[in-house]
Amino acid sequence: MTAPHEQLPIELPPLAPGAVIHVAYSGGMDSTVLLHRLAHHTPRPRLRAVHIHHGLQAQADEWALRCERFSASLGLRFELLRVQVDALDAAGPEAAARTARYEALRSLMQPGDCLATAHHRDDQAETVLLRLLRGSGMQGLAAMRVLREFAPGWLWRPLLELPRERLYAYAQEQGLHWIEDPHNREPRYARSWLRTELMPLLRERFPQASESLARTARLAGEAVSLLDQLARIDVGGQERDDSLGVDGLRELAAPRRHNLLRWWLRQRGFEPPSAELLERVEREVLAAAGDAEPLLAWPGCELRRYRDHLYAMAPLPPPPDTDLCLHWIGEHLPLPAGCGELRLQRPPPQGLSVRFGRGGERFKPAGQAHTRTLKNLFQEAGVPPWVRLRTPLVEQDGELVYVAGIGASPRWRELWPVADADPAWLDRPAGAPRDHGAG
Repeated sequence: MTAPHEQLPIELPPLAPGAVIHVAYSGGMDSTVLLHRLAHHTPRPRLRAVHIHHGLQAQADEWALRCERFSASLGLRFELLRVQVDALDAAGPEAAARTARYEALRSLMQPGDCLATAHHRDDQAETVLLRLLRGSGMQGLAAMRVLREFAPGWLWRPLLELPRERLYAYAQEQGLHWIEDPHNREPRYARSWLRTELMPLLRERFPQASESLARTARLAGEAVSLLDQLARIDVGGQERDDSLGVDGLRELAAPRRHNLLRWWLRQRGFEPPSAELLERVEREVLAAAGDAEPLLAWPGCELRRYRDHLYAMAPLPPPPDTDLCLHWIGEHLPLPAGCGELRLQRPPPQGLSVRFGRGGERFKPAGQAHTRTLKNLFQEAGVPPWVRLRTPLVEQDGELVYVAGIGASPRWRELWPVADADPAWLDRPAGAPRDHGAG
């Protein structure tokens, strides 16, 4: 029997001291090979086998038990995670299961940990083909990468450059046994149909089909790297805090503008819009009048514009009720969803309450000569309308003494004349100004 490291050489990624490699272990051939190979790596890293129980198959409990036993035979920690898959998800059952699976796996990870999956070259080829058929851009064609960030750690695919035949040969040589999931041969799923119907036909005519498609992914990845470099040049001085300047975007040719928008959204953790949505960004957001407040949303993201800046954010919940009043007692005050939180370095003075704008409020910040409307102060500070609705207003015995992002009143300074008296407004909505306490 050939030593595992001789048949499937694997080089571990750079790992922080104490980091754990969580191996996504379905019990199928690919993940069985990966788990076995990593368990025999010298030196052996800190490993955990993680099995996701989707509850979609009658044999799911039996499969989980088999996976636990095999992990134990390798001397590995085993974790069973149960997930719910929404069969009616608009993205389809495959995508819904994948999303649920990755979110469950992510929940186990600590900063610096690594998630290892058993994707191989044939999987990469299928991914490229699927994305070609869906009209994906260059980022989509770059498909999977061997190592990429996966907060709070990394996603590692050590077998990505190897064909499935190599994995099968390893499994036979090592006498491994695995689970055959009937879903993998169910033609109603797009990837299964590609694997069982289309790819065999392609290989008959083009024996190097998988290798060529995987090469396309590598070349697309190089092109994406260059496009990202171009976006970093184009962003120039257009980025301000959490916004992107509209005027600078308009000066770019449409392809460079679209590239910059996609890059900027990815940098902020959002799924870039489709080509159709990008056209709507052009018409409904960038071309809108300067005093308009357009909003364009797609799953997981809202793109808003205020004056000459774009803001991307997770979908905001409704603003808090104007009749809501919160009594501020301790150093930390959680605010309604979408509004963040307030913190002080020490217990606040007595009689503090927090509410949200009803309209018509007037305020005199310390150092200013006159009392002014909050609307005027917000406009002067460039605070977008969606932030104004979610800005906490701090009152002392019914008198407005602090407006997050705007400042404190003279009375607040008299009540509490210490260096760390200003509240910190944390997790503010996108577009909120930096206040004194938040630095």
